[in-house]
Amino acid sequence: MNPVKELEKHGQAVWLDFLARGFIAKGDLKQLIETDGVKGVTSNPAIFEKAIGSSDEYDAPVGKALKRGDRTVAELFEKLAVEDIQNAADVLHPVYNRLKGQDGFVSLEVSPYLANDTKGTVAEARHLWKDVDRKNLMIKVPATPEGLPAIEQLIGEGISVNITLLFAQQVYREVAEAYLAGLEKYVAGGGDPSHVASVASFFVSRIDTMVDKQLDEKIARANDPSEKERLAALKGKVAIANAKLAYQDYKRLYAGPRWEKLAAKGAKPQRLLWASTGTKNKDYSDVLYVEELIGPNTINTVPPATLDAFRDHGKLRDSLEENVEEAKAVLEELARSGISLDAITEELVKDGVKQFADAADKLYGAVASKRATVLGNAVNRQQLGLGDGLGKAVTKATEEWRASARIRRLWQRDKSVWTGTDEDKWLGWLDSAAQADVADYADYANKVKGQNFSDAVVLGMGGSSLGPEVLSETYARKAGFPKLHVLDSTDPAQVRAMEQQIDIANTVFIVSSKSGGTTEPNAMKDYFYDRVAKAVGPSVRTGHRFIAVTDPGSSLEKAAKKLNYARIFHGEPSIGGRYSVLSPFGLVPAATAGIDVGSFIGHALTMIRSCGPDVPPHENPGVQLGLAMGLAGLEGRDKVTIFSSKKIADFGAWAEQLIAESTGKEGKGLIPIEGEPLNDHSVYGNDRFFIDIRTEGEADAVHDGMLSALEKAGHPVVRILMKSIEHLGQEFFRFEMATAVAGAVLGINPFDQPDVEAAKIKTRELTAAFEKTGALPPEQPVVSTAEADLYTDESNAAALRAAGANGDLGSWIKAHLSRSQAGDYVALLGYIERDKATIGALQKMRVAVLEKRHVATAAEFGPRFLHSTGQAYKGGPDSGVFLQITADDAKDLPVPGQKASFGVIKAAQARGDFDVLTERGRRALRVHLKGGLKKGLAALNAAISEALN
Repeated sequence: MNPVKELEKHGQAVWLDFLARGFIAKGDLKQLIETDGVKGVTSNPAIFEKAIGSSDEYDAPVGKALKRGDRTVAELFEKLAVEDIQNAADVLHPVYNRLKGQDGFVSLEVSPYLANDTKGTVAEARHLWKDVDRKNLMIKVPATPEGLPAIEQLIGEGISVNITLLFAQQVYREVAEAYLAGLEKYVAGGGDPSHVASVASFFVSRIDTMVDKQLDEKIARANDPSEKERLAALKGKVAIANAKLAYQDYKRLYAGPRWEKLAAKGAKPQRLLWASTGTKNKDYSDVLYVEELIGPNTINTVPPATLDAFRDHGKLRDSLEENVEEAKAVLEELARSGISLDAITEELVKDGVKQFADAADKLYGAVASKRATVLGNAVNRQQLGLGDGLGKAVTKATEEWRASARIRRLWQRDKSVWTGTDEDKWLGWLDSAAQADVADYADYANKVKGQNFSDAVVLGMGGSSLGPEVLSETYARKAGFPKLHVLDSTDPAQVRAMEQQIDIANTVFIVSSKSGGTTEPNAMKDYFYDRVAKAVGPSVRTGHRFIAVTDPGSSLEKAAKKLNYARIFHGEPSIGGRYSVLSPFGLVPAATAGIDVGSFIGHALTMIRSCGPDVPPHENPGVQLGLAMGLAGLEGRDKVTIFSSKKIADFGAWAEQLIAESTGKEGKGLIPIEGEPLNDHSVYGNDRFFIDIRTEGEADAVHDGMLSALEKAGHPVVRILMKSIEHLGQEFFRFEMATAVAGAVLGINPFDQPDVEAAKIKTRELTAAFEKTGALPPEQPVVSTAEADLYTDESNAAALRAAGANGDLGSWIKAHLSRSQAGDYVALLGYIERDKATIGALQKMRVAVLEKRHVATAAEFGPRFLHSTGQAYKGGPDSGVFLQITADDAKDLPVPGQKASFGVIKAAQARGDFDVLTERGRRALRVHLKGGLKKGLAALNAAISEALN
C-alpha cells in the first residue's frame, strides 16, 4: 500500500509544492502522478528561486531567450516561469481530462510585490492567464484586503484562482464570498462556470510556529505548574483546530439555495487546500499536518520531503472531522490564555507577503546575475573597490534598500524615496529612452543628410549642451552628415571663433532650451539667425536652417513657429535639463550628426534594464554606484573625482554637471572633480572618491598601477569598463540612476537647483541696469596692481589682509590659497574664452595647487559652469576656495535687438555669480586681468607659482 496514493480513497488530492525544469523534463513529475497519484503542482517565488538560483539548469534557457533580444529581468523570469508552468500543465493535462476538470492543476503566482495592489494584481493575472494559455492553470492571488476584490473580479472573468496566504477563518469566509460572487457575475454574463476552478490555500504550520512561540513565553513566565501544563497542552494543536473549523465553514458555505443554484449550472465548489504542511518543529511528527487533515473534497499540497515521509510511514484515517468540539475548545482555551489568534493570523499575512517579496528579490537577483553573465561585456562592467568601512556601509544600505523596496518605489515615482516634495514630477528620465521614436529620428536624420550641411551647431547651456558636447567629442564625423559643434558661452571671442569654424550658409543650428527663456541660447540664437539671414537671404529660408528643441508651449516654440523653423522637437516637461541626454535634447543632436539613434538607444536600454525596478539593489549597478557615492559623501569623501580615458575624455564634464547640480544644496552635496590628471596617491586627502571610466582597448599599465596604489592607500576606487564608445548611452543612464540614489542617501531633492536661480536674478538685475543707463553699475577694486584689479567683499578682504595680502597680486593670491585646508577644494572660475590655450593655462594652475596644497581642484569656464557646478559651489558644503578670473574682451560682439552685447552679458554673469558667492559667505576672490588675456594668464600663473612656493 502507498499511503500517498491511498489518500484519494479518502477524497483528498495531493499536490506537490515544488517545480523545476529538470524535474519535469526528466519525467519525475510524471512518475509521481503515476505512483503517488499526485494531481497538481503549486509554485511560488521561493520555489523558483531555489530552482533557478541554486543550479545551472536554467543557464541555457536564459541564454536562448536573450539571443532573441535583451529583456528586463522580470520579463526574462516570466518567460522561464511560463515555460515551466506550461510544461507542468501539459504533464498534468491527462489528469485534468480524466477527472473532467475537477483536478490536474498547476498554480502560478502573481508578483508578491502586487499583494497590496488590486488593479496591478488583476492586470498581471489576466496577462499570465493569457500567456500560459492552459485550461488547467490557476493564478495564485493572496488573501490580502486588496486581493479579495481581485479574486472576485478574476473569477467573474472566468479565470481560475488559487487563493494563497490564507490563515484566518473569517478571511476564509470572505474568500469564499468573493468566489461565489465572482461565479454569480460570470454566470450572469453568460459564462459557463464548469470551466472555472478555485482553491483556498489555508496555511497550517506557520500558525503553530507563531502560537508556540507565544505559548513558550507564557510558560516561562508562569509560576503555577498546572498553568504551565495547561498552556503546554495547546502546543501543536492550534493550527489543526483552526483548519478543522474552517472545513466546517466550507461545508456550510457550499450547501443551501445559493450554492445549489450555481451547482445546477455546473459550478464546482472552491476546495480547501492545506498549505504550509511541512513540519517546522522537530518535536512534532514530520507528517503531522497530513495525517490530521484528511477529509473529502480537500487538497494537501506538500513539499517533496513531506511527500516522501508520508509515503514511508504515513497513517490514514478520516481525521478532518474528528473531535470538532475539541478543536473549538482548543481555540477557546487559547483565547483565555491571552493569545489572540486573530492578531497572529493578521501578522502572518503581513509576514507571508514579506517572505514572498524577499524570495522574489532573491529570485530576481538570481535571474539578473544569469542575465549579466550571458550578456557579458554587452553590459559595461563596474567594479567597486571600497575598502572595509565604506564597503560594509554599502552592504548594509543595500539590504535596507532591498527590504524597504526602495528601488521599486523609485521606479514607481514615489517621492518619499527622497524628501517627499516634488520629486515625483521630475522622473521622466526613467523611461525617456524607451519612449524614443527611433523611426522618427531615423527619418529626420535622412532629411538632414539630404541637405548636405557641412556643420551643425547646438546653441544651449547646461543639460542642453553638455550631453551633445560629449557626443560631438566622442563620435567621429559620419560620412554625409554635418560636423557637430556645441556653443555654450557668451564670451565674444568664443562666439566669433565658432562662427569662423563653420560655413554659415551651409550650417544647421539646433536651438536647445527647455524653458525657452534662458539668456545665453536666446542671445546666441538671435546672433546666428541674423548671420544666416545675411548669408542666405529671405527669412523663410533662414528659418529652415534652424531646429528647436524645447518643452511644449515655451517661448522658444512660439519664436520657432513665427520664424518658420524647419522642425520643432518637444522635450518632456518631467525631465530636468541635466537628466535629458536620452531625450530629444541629446537625441536630436545625435541624429543630426548621423549617430545611429536606434543603436544608441538600444545600448542604453541594456543598462536601463540592468538598473530596473525588478533588479534588487545588490545586482543593480546604478544603485550600487549611487549608494557608494552617497555614503562616501556622508563619510566626508565628497570629492567625486572622475578620470575619463582619451576616447571618452569629455564624459566627465557631463557627469560633473549631473552630480554637482543634483546633489549640491542645503549645505550638503558631492563636489565632482573633473579633468584633474591622475597623480601620486600622496597628494590626495581623505575627502576623495575616485571613478575611472574607459573603453576596452585603452589599457594603460601606469594608470592602472596608480589606481591600485590609490586603492591600497585606502581610497575608494570605482572602475567602469565600456565595451566601446557605442555603449556610451549606458553610462548616461548609470550615472543618472546613481545620482538619484545618492541624492536619496544624502537626504536632498536631486531634481531641483535652488541656487542656480540666484545668479540668474543677479545677472538680470545687472543687465537691466545696463539697458537703462548704457553701463553696468560701477565697482571698486580692493586693490589695483599692474597685472590685475582684485575684487571681493569687505569680509573676504579683511580676512585676506589679515593673512598677509597687501599691495601686490602675489600676496593676495598667497593669502587666498592659504585659506584652503584639508577637505577643501580650490576652484578656478574663468569668465574667459574657452579654447585649447586657456584650458591648458588653467590646468597648469590647478595641478600646481593640487601638488602643493594637496586639495581637490576644479577649472571651470563661465558662464557654462553656472548651469553645472555653480549650484554646488553656492548651495553645497562650504568647502570651496574660489578664484574668479575675468578680463576685458579684446573685441566685443553685439547681440541683434539688444543693447547688451555678448561681453556685457558675460560680465554681468560673472559679477552676478561672484556676488552670490560672497553673499553666501564663500571664500571668493575675483582677479580681473590686465594687458590682454594671454599676458594676464601668464602673470596669474606666476603669482600662483610664487604663492605656492
